[in-house]
Amino acid sequence: MKTNLYNPCRYFIVMLMLFYTGIADIKAQSQFEFAFSYGPSNFLGDLGGNSGKGAGFLKDNMVSLTRFMGGANLLYRPNEFINFRLSLNIGKLEGADSLIAGKGGWEEARKARNQHFRSNIEEAFIGAEIYPTALFEYEPEDVMHRLRPYGIIGIGVFHFNPKAQYEQADGSKVWVPLKPLKTEGQGMAKYPDRKEYELTQINIPFGFGVKYFVNENVAVSMEILNRKTFTDYIDDVSTSYISNEDFYEHFGQTSKEAEVAIQMANKTAFANGGNYRAGYGIGAKRGTPSNNDAYYSSSIKLSIRLGSDGEYGRSGKWGDVKCPVVRF
Repeated sequence: MKTNLYNPCRYFIVMLMLFYTGIADIKAQSQFEFAFSYGPSNFLGDLGGNSGKGAGFLKDNMVSLTRFMGGANLLYRPNEFINFRLSLNIGKLEGADSLIAGKGGWEEARKARNQHFRSNIEEAFIGAEIYPTALFEYEPEDVMHRLRPYGIIGIGVFHFNPKAQYEQADGSKVWVPLKPLKTEGQGMAKYPDRKEYELTQINIPFGFGVKYFVNENVAVSMEILNRKTFTDYIDDVSTSYISNEDFYEHFGQTSKEAEVAIQMANKTAFANGGNYRAGYGIGAKRGTPSNNDAYYSSSIKLSIRLGSDGEYGRSGKWGDVKCPVVRF
């Protein structure tokens, strides 16, 4: 039986031409956008918080320790319904039990614990911005004076390094990194279930914003972005207290590391006249390992679209690649 190669070859060539035309059209339509963002950032974890029991998200937000985060964003826009985004951000987080407003409730236990930390944060993530109202716009590409809400979700990586103040013999204070001190026995042979935590971790950013197009190339956004993390050690507090002897055994009886670690692990004496508080000793609760730390930022973002639709864009001879428009 003789095989006729003519039709398959013809269909294959037509498919290649259609594919090439589609890619050319997408490239013509697609634009890049560059944005700067800046705004307040806050830590949500074991340290600090408000009155009552420790709670999640905004209820336990300590406004007095608001810090700032800034960043640069590169967005790729295949259409008006969705943007793909690469974000690079730097900022700072802090937490302090001493600043809790004690009201005689559950918060008093955290205030007596008297731990504190600060950490620089560097993060990078890729995400998708979804603009649902673009589906209902008659001309989605006509963005001038548009007000568009959007949601965002992504995956990223961030680096942190918690530090706290060590009080020296002369009363002066210096900031020291906490991870090497193994304040809860992380990495000690005596506590095989307490692994050393990594300073670079995965996070999941998610949130929402509102974007206003001043004109076709410039937009201003307001955005709130939370970060779900998979670590409880951004503030170096998670589980329970260990004994001073554990530090001497691990670092050496006369080592400076043991001396510093003992002070950093249990700071209740600094809020109790020089004496350790009862109930904050070996095996007592230091943190809540069942709740991972998180952080969030609120920012204002200035965006500039790069390039233009040009001859082959919105009204080009290749036709339009648009999201479907829903009309009633």
